[in-house]
Amino acid sequence: MRSIWKGSLSFGLVNVPVKLYAATEDHDVPLHQVHDADGGRIRYQRRCEIDGEIVDYEHIAKAYVDGDETVILTDQDLASLPAERSKDIDVVEFVPSDQVDPIMFEKSYFLAPDSKSTKAYVLLLRTLQETDRTAIVQFALRQKTRLAALRVHDDVLMLQTLLWDDEVREARFPELDEVPKITDAELKMSKQLVESFASDFTPEKFTDEYQAQLRTLIEAKLEQGDALDTEATFGRAEGQGGGEVLDLMEALRRSVENKRSAAAPKAAASKKPAAKKKSA
Repeated sequence: MRSIWKGSLSFGLVNVPVKLYAATEDHDVPLHQVHDADGGRIRYQRRCEIDGEIVDYEHIAKAYVDGDETVILTDQDLASLPAERSKDIDVVEFVPSDQVDPIMFEKSYFLAPDSKSTKAYVLLLRTLQETDRTAIVQFALRQKTRLAALRVHDDVLMLQTLLWDDEVREARFPELDEVPKITDAELKMSKQLVESFASDFTPEKFTDEYQAQLRTLIEAKLEQGDALDTEATFGRAEGQGGGEVLDLMEALRRSVENKRSAAAPKAAASKKPAAKKKSA
């Protein structure tokens, strides 16, 4: 795995150099959009609505719309914020693990030690294990201030970013204002049904059937020859300034064809027999 962030984990006077790794990955079959008529790839372009020009990513800034006014924020503006410059993961408090509601969990990361000496790292890991506590931390990642829960997973420190309190919606539904009467017999029967399905959770026994069937479908189409030449699906792309830029191989192919077309009439003309001179 490749680390996506480096910094220090600080609690009290203890400072632990760490590296951040994504703890999850997407297993979906990668698909892209094409034109159903000829298989040509669908391209998305960043086009300016004022001058119609296609804009390179390096010239794209962010903006905030405030009614009739728009404030443009450049990369330099965002980089000047103190939170973005910080490379510290600061422990704010240690809380009972059961007080962190799972609805607040956003994305998971592994924290690995970034030092030859792992004593401080292991000390924090063992402390969390034996106290059954979760560390609530704050840090900056990708131009955002993050709140996160730091806990132990498979003998490794795991950082799980949390939603902010105002990002979790209130569960309020008028349909539940009136609580229906549940009889003891109904509750007993329902509990018996639960017991009939009772088991220990083993995530490895579950598979994504849709993705497996999708892969089977793709393999079947390949075996049947129901596929296009990949290079032939690229075709044309619009370049900077709205002009057309051809794929390199396509441009070379067309250049050769044009050259041949231009040379054909000349070759035909050169093969014509010379006209005979009339006798006097």
